[in-house]
Amino acid sequence: MNLKQIEAFVKIANNNSFSRTAKELYLTQPTVSAYITNLEAELGVQLFARTTKSVDLTEEGRRIYLYAREMVELSYTIQNMFRADRKDEPERQIVVSASTLPAQYLLPRILAEFSRRYPQTRFRVIESDSEGVIADIVDHKADLGFVGTAVPRPNCEYVPFFQDELVVVTPNTDRYRQLREAKGSMDWLLEEAFVLREDGSGTRREALAYLKELGIEENRLRIVANFANSDAVLMSVREGIGISVISRLAAQESIRRGDVLDFQLAEKGAFRRIYMVTSQIRPASDAVQKMAALVKKLYGNV
Repeated sequence: MNLKQIEAFVKIANNNSFSRTAKELYLTQPTVSAYITNLEAELGVQLFARTTKSVDLTEEGRRIYLYAREMVELSYTIQNMFRADRKDEPERQIVVSASTLPAQYLLPRILAEFSRRYPQTRFRVIESDSEGVIADIVDHKADLGFVGTAVPRPNCEYVPFFQDELVVVTPNTDRYRQLREAKGSMDWLLEEAFVLREDGSGTRREALAYLKELGIEENRLRIVANFANSDAVLMSVREGIGISVISRLAAQESIRRGDVLDFQLAEKGAFRRIYMVTSQIRPASDAVQKMAALVKKLYGNV
């Protein structure tokens, strides 16, 4: 194993392309391919899943990516120590794993602001459910995580930075409009069909916890469908397949347009926290520390 092989591996993972990597390294594509073939043979694993249309990291590739990236960045740092013009910062990359809600509604603002402040930074974003994000942090596949629920796992630090309300959403029909005007108990929920996020979703976990507080256990719910994202849930509700408990942040446009109706789960609202997650055993790089500080500045702790 040598540094050129590691550098080629990292750049291919960043670019999802052998040809583009070859151009950046001023090498031929066969040379870059040989680097990876030899590295895979030495490690005894396949690092990339290659098709005619895409190049993606395998599970084994993801396991070593952060370590390989650190090796390359350290080599750039050493080289720059003795350059005449030290103002040129080496490119840095941050691997972020985020569950659906923060990935779609919070992360874009964070990345945009960070890019304005530190233009030499690139991002690799992995979208998963909350349990998948925590696994990425524990397995050192991501530098920083963003989740909608705190999943108990050792060696993870959770920093709450945003507060989101969970609401019941229903089709916008006469029956539900009358229920909302009545402002009575929520016992009618037991008569409804539910569409929810998939297992592992932070929204689902928190929704079921709030329903339990209302005396409605999961085993009493008539769940007719589970979906991987909030958009599919909202479309299903709009079409009358069932009702749901979902993030107000995700549902706000559908509510504003009148596609669905919203009901509060509690008189003062049912709120859950969105968390930033880091590893307690793996030291954070300077870039990751700066991003964590930016998140706290943009949103503050809650």
